[in-house]
Amino acid sequence: MSKNADDIAALSFEDALSALESIVRGLESGQQKLEDAIAAYERGAALKKHCEEKLAQAEARVQAIVARADGGLTLKNEE
Repeated sequence: MSKNADDIAALSFEDALSALESIVRGLESGQQKLEDAIAAYERGAALKKHCEEKLAQAEARVQAIVARADGGLTLKNEE
């Protein structure tokens, strides 16, 4: 894994989303040099992928939780 990929993999969902939002604002401003914009776009794509993976993991965890008849919670595979 590259240093950039390692850096992104260590980010929480919230931190990655914040970084992605910052990149989008920078790209939308149109004030970056072409090479900087391309590098930012590449990092943004990696951040987007990371966020999607984190969301998928969270969704799987939420879907695994079900309410028991007594009102308690359990994981689906523990029924």
